[in-house]
Amino acid sequence: MTTLIDRYVFTVLRRVPERQRPDIDRELRASIADAVEARVEAGETADAATEATLRELGDPDRLADGYADRPQYLIGPELFPVWRRLITLFFATVLPIVVVVSVVVQVLDDATFGDVIGTAVSAAITTAAHLAFWTTGVFALLERTGVDKLPLKTGWTLDDLPKYEPGFLTSGQLAANLVWPVLLIVGLVLQPFAFTEVPVLDPAGWSFWWPYLIVILLLECVYALWLFRRGAWTHTVTAVNALLALLSAGPLIWLLASERFFNPEFITRLDSSSPNPLNWLTWTVIASVAFTAIFDVVDTAIKAERARRGLAKQIPGTAPVHM
Repeated sequence: MTTLIDRYVFTVLRRVPERQRPDIDRELRASIADAVEARVEAGETADAATEATLRELGDPDRLADGYADRPQYLIGPELFPVWRRLITLFFATVLPIVVVVSVVVQVLDDATFGDVIGTAVSAAITTAAHLAFWTTGVFALLERTGVDKLPLKTGWTLDDLPKYEPGFLTSGQLAANLVWPVLLIVGLVLQPFAFTEVPVLDPAGWSFWWPYLIVILLLECVYALWLFRRGAWTHTVTAVNALLALLSAGPLIWLLASERFFNPEFITRLDSSSPNPLNWLTWTVIASVAFTAIFDVVDTAIKAERARRGLAKQIPGTAPVHM
């Protein structure tokens, strides 16, 4: 017959990893038995002592989370301030940009005022939902994988002082470097069905190029995690970053220059005062892609060189550091 203690212990064990169950089973039953025995010796009946002991232990699911060292929150206090700053930044920058771009596309498409307003509202709601969902999802993953966890210490030591490495990747920068590729992948996947009446990008690209770009974006996430774990800017990091920049920017520029990037039907629907909207749109995107790639490669190379020379990062408002 299953006793009340059995039912409680089984409820705890079903939420902990299987390899931990034998030890927890023995430990929990021994603890309950000792508590019940102490209450019986104090004058309580066995049934009353058992019920009081189990009530004192509390919710078995909560107890199981404690045994399994499983957090009971989505984003903990260590990462919450970084999440809040990043989500605020995204809502203040990315959201307005997406809304403005959506409105411009509708205006160029000669849409009515009502359609423009509807598109703006729809883009704002959709973008805000994606920003909140994917940013929170990345931080929740970081929380549970322990990427930014440090062992608890009883006191502060000199070893706790930051090293101020040149351009050292912080947890906030890591989250941003993970969220951006995810948002781009989501936009790439959703663009055939959302944002405009016809796909913005050439549907023929799904035969190779768009899946290829998704793989490169996933590699960007892997690179960010690798750099965070490595904890230093080196010439190896510079080379890997330059390779990723070449693998992403090169095909994009080629697709744009060969008119294989934008969907021809989308271009024909643009009601623009320019005689050739594809031309100015193509060169605008090419310039943006090239500038971003070159800036990223040069910036990483400078950080690596400063790290090699041992130049510490200067904090604004302080005197220059002389090494």
